[in-house]
Amino acid sequence: MKKIYKLLYTLTILLLPVMAQAQFDGEFIKPRNGKFLLQNATIVTVTNGTIENGSVLIENGKISAVGRNVSPGDAEVIDCSGHYIYPGMFDGGSRLGLVEVGSLAETQDYAEVGSVSPNMQAIVAVNPNSVAIPVTRVSGVTTTLAVPSGGLFPGTAALINLNGYTSDQMYAGFKGVVLNFPSSARRSTWDRRSDEDIKKESETAQKTLNEIWGRAVNYHKLKSAGAELQFYPEMEQLAKVIAGELPLLVEVNAAADIEAAIEWIQSKEVNAILTGVAEGWRVAEKIAEAKLPVVVGPMLSIPTRQSDRFDAAYTNPGKMAKAGVKVVIRTNDAENTRNLPFNAGFAAAYGMGKEEALKAVTINAAEVFGVADKMGSIEEGKDATLFVSTGDPFETKTQIRHVFIDGYRVPMSNRHIKLYQEFLERSPGLEKN
Repeated sequence: MKKIYKLLYTLTILLLPVMAQAQFDGEFIKPRNGKFLLQNATIVTVTNGTIENGSVLIENGKISAVGRNVSPGDAEVIDCSGHYIYPGMFDGGSRLGLVEVGSLAETQDYAEVGSVSPNMQAIVAVNPNSVAIPVTRVSGVTTTLAVPSGGLFPGTAALINLNGYTSDQMYAGFKGVVLNFPSSARRSTWDRRSDEDIKKESETAQKTLNEIWGRAVNYHKLKSAGAELQFYPEMEQLAKVIAGELPLLVEVNAAADIEAAIEWIQSKEVNAILTGVAEGWRVAEKIAEAKLPVVVGPMLSIPTRQSDRFDAAYTNPGKMAKAGVKVVIRTNDAENTRNLPFNAGFAAAYGMGKEEALKAVTINAAEVFGVADKMGSIEEGKDATLFVSTGDPFETKTQIRHVFIDGYRVPMSNRHIKLYQEFLERSPGLEKN
């Protein structure tokens, strides 16, 4: 009976997005393409300054014009007076689309059995109908990196736009193999392992990593030489990293482990991005010297050590940015990826500054993920992935008025808004007739 209830609950969760796309303010019920002119707005281009009383023309999924005197032609005009236009925000790492309900195993698909599965593709597991997707995109978050977890090589992460009927439609042009670098730190304050046991486990994990990497190098050499090889999907995927076809997303957090990871990356001459980097501020100069970009977060977390200041996580991205590190911000969440603007807001308030924090969720992310030619700023010729807000998106009082993803105007409705509207004016009311 419990299994039946779980199945029914899962089916309900999967069908809720249909309800979430219901009509809002009598406007439209699902994303629609077209030609749009957003006019009379303050345009925050990110890369080319701010344009007052400007307009953005959207057609064929692209930004076809940006400026003060843009002719609407036959475009649908949307008056944005008193509002701001920003490029859509990137979350540099989350499980959005891979998890529906954190407490329900049937709705989770972010981890595979086994420790070495780099060939497992996160993009295949993304649920385009996730209830959390409309909740996230109405916050101005239009693009996320879906990241698998668990094991040494848990799989291949994929960048997705938050609009589409299939995962292939959502794919935004970047993939990277995830490596959970061996850790020499305690897992938490409840970790009761002795220092000796921690050291032994770390050394064993490092040895395993080097052995697997050695196998991948040999596989790549044989393949490059034209040898006939048996089907070995794990090595096939790692060989792409060795060949430079895919980057390596190295998850590492403790300062000593970051230093070890940098040394390992340099010895292997691999194209890598550091992720997590909770103690990056301790070794910021070394990260900058190695010229490695970082994806850091969440900001809304406690310090890694009891001796650290309360704001260690908040100041981490700002300190790395000031050291010359290219920083991208992530939530590392599943059900609350919508909180990305507030993670960036904390970084801005605690030393990073609003301009750099905005870059960390727009153009920096686009550059690190290799899609800056299409996304990350408001520029003519780029994809029309942007949003219109009443003010600074990092402020909780700011409201998002319009969202466009690849030129599609997205309905500003979701499960939360529908519930709010339902109970705002109850009919019948609380009194029994």
